Amino acid sequence: MEKSTVRVLDIPFYNISQAAFIEELLFCADQNQKKFVVTANPEIVMNTKADVHFKQIVTSADYIVPDGVGIVMAAERLGTPLKERVTGFDTLVGILNKAPEKQFRVYFLGATPEVSSKLMEKMKISYPNLMIAGSHHGYFDLEESENITQEIIDTGADFIFVALGSPAQEKWILSHFHRFPKGIFMGVGGCFDVLSGSVKRAPQWMIKWKLEWVYRFITNPSRWRRFFAIPRFMREVKKEVRRKEVGK
Repeated sequence: MEKSTVRVLDIPFYNISQAAFIEELLFCADQNQKKFVVTANPEIVMNTKADVHFKQIVTSADYIVPDGVGIVMAAERLGTPLKERVTGFDTLVGILNKAPEKQFRVYFLGATPEVSSKLMEKMKISYPNLMIAGSHHGYFDLEESENITQEIIDTGADFIFVALGSPAQEKWILSHFHRFPKGIFMGVGGCFDVLSGSVKRAPQWMIKWKLEWVYRFITNPSRWRRFFAIPRFMREVKKEVRRKEVGK
């Protein structure tokens, strides 16, 4: 059955709930399938508009989910609402919570050496029954990249979470994807920083009121340039809404 998608600025977002998406990925892993997941926010969408090659990478994914309240708001403005926001962090945590039941093997790739080390310590405490296939920090050269790829294949990992930041993580996944016989690959940005305890996630009330981006800006002002993507994204959405209205 064909997936239900909603297009936002020519990017087809999978229209599914957070819980249902986690279950779908678990099913795919249980069937030894190979899938490429992109968790896209407004910044990623704007990068696809500026970089044709990156757009090809993103749209080649098996799943593109709306990780960003701006995507959900845009879909509603365009008259094609999405069920809800589906975040990389919540998907990752959902997988970690349920992976032990099926004895799925998980590989963690990315972040700094310090964060990667802290993450492994944290995983052993928070998820004692999780089968960790392996891990490697995100600072490696081309030769090491090939070795890491072979290592992941040898471990038989079912889930490979890649935290290299966008667009590097999506480019890494696609460039090596053909070599893997199976595995659910997902770029997870800064999730390892949060899971390792190196960075705190926004309070639940801010997440509920769709203010997580404000928290990120306040706690990490060095990222200010990235937040310019949000107003640019909304301007593009406004233009698209006008085009649709004229076309009626």
